[in-house]
Amino acid sequence: MAFADLTKQLAQQAILSATKDPPAATSAPGEPAGKVILAQLALMQRALKEDEELIVLFDAGGERIRVLEVFLPSPEVAVLSGTDANRAPVRAIAPASSIELLCRTVKVPPPARPARVTLVVPKAK
Repeated sequence: MAFADLTKQLAQQAILSATKDPPAATSAPGEPAGKVILAQLALMQRALKEDEELIVLFDAGGERIRVLEVFLPSPEVAVLSGTDANRAPVRAIAPASSIELLCRTVKVPPPARPARVTLVVPKAK
């Protein structure tokens, strides 16, 4: 009977932990959207295993861009560089507060090496 109670308790704990809110962003309230986006992308990439990569997609005007670099020239503006469906280089410039990114983790078969999204913030003066 004790084993059944233990199993039931473990199942309840697993359900509770799965339904808890995700951890808060690493930024303070009121921080610019661009910095929050970069922080979240950095967290997702840090959690990747050696054989995984993060695919970041951005839809703009009917075009889907695979984002390879995110550059914040200012906290309110983001420049997304990457490739389109034809693998042509593309760059999108948008207000950071309006950007919606789709992020997906995928396994990379050997011998290919996983790509990483480059995150660039101008250095403080």
